[in-house]
Amino acid sequence: MEQVFQVTGLCLVGALLAVVVRRGSPEMALLLTLGAAVAVLLFLAGPIGELLGFLSELGERSGVSQELFVPLYKTVAIALVVKVGGDLCRDAGESAPAAVVETAGAVCALLTALPLLRAVLSLLWEFIA
Repeated sequence: MEQVFQVTGLCLVGALLAVVVRRGSPEMALLLTLGAAVAVLLFLAGPIGELLGFLSELGERSGVSQELFVPLYKTVAIALVVKVGGDLCRDAGESAPAAVVETAGAVCALLTALPLLRAVLSLLWEFIA
């Protein structure tokens, strides 16, 4: 719980500094924003590792093949990367690259999820037949 407050505080400080610096140097403001984002990701490395460990344990105990969980994890990672990338493009004042990043992310997520979709289709065919 306290991590949410720390992350929010760090992001607010980064955003306020970026607003102040943006008038004189928009490039530095973007670097400040990126720096705050990297600091938050480094700060969350431990909790993310703990979450991934739990998800791995959940997959092992569920009896479902690990091969089905990997595309799920990859799809979630793609969604997070695309969200951050698109927002960074918009913050830089570039909406067209942001739209391209989001479209590419959707295509990549669908491609990554194909094994899951094939498994679902296979199960449906078993029920029908």
